[in-house]
Amino acid sequence: MTEFYREYLAVAVLIGAALALVGLMLGVGKLIRPVRPQADKYITYEAGSDPVGGWGQSNVRYYVYALLFVIFDVEAVFIFPWAVGLEPLGIFGLVEMVVFILILVLGLVYAWRKGVLRWA
Repeated sequence: MTEFYREYLAVAVLIGAALALVGLMLGVGKLIRPVRPQADKYITYEAGSDPVGGWGQSNVRYYVYALLFVIFDVEAVFIFPWAVGLEPLGIFGLVEMVVFILILVLGLVYAWRKGVLRWA
């Protein structure tokens, strides 16, 4: 066996060991967990309210919160490289980032004034 195949064999053995360990953990969990079937455990549960008909009932506010989170998460992704490489960008980079942050702050103020962030 060449050295090239020996390295792949080591990777294959580690992958096999990892899969065996996962299978072993799942098997042990299945053996020791309590089994008490109840009808209430199998009904659909959607955000604290029972579903109407066959469709799950969900409030739009959850999606608005998720969208606001994504917006401000993207803001952090753009601000971090700017903060790391601030000197080469000069005053132009500073002005651009201030405009970017002002637009996001205006969006946050708009959401706040509309009552989107109030949890009722």
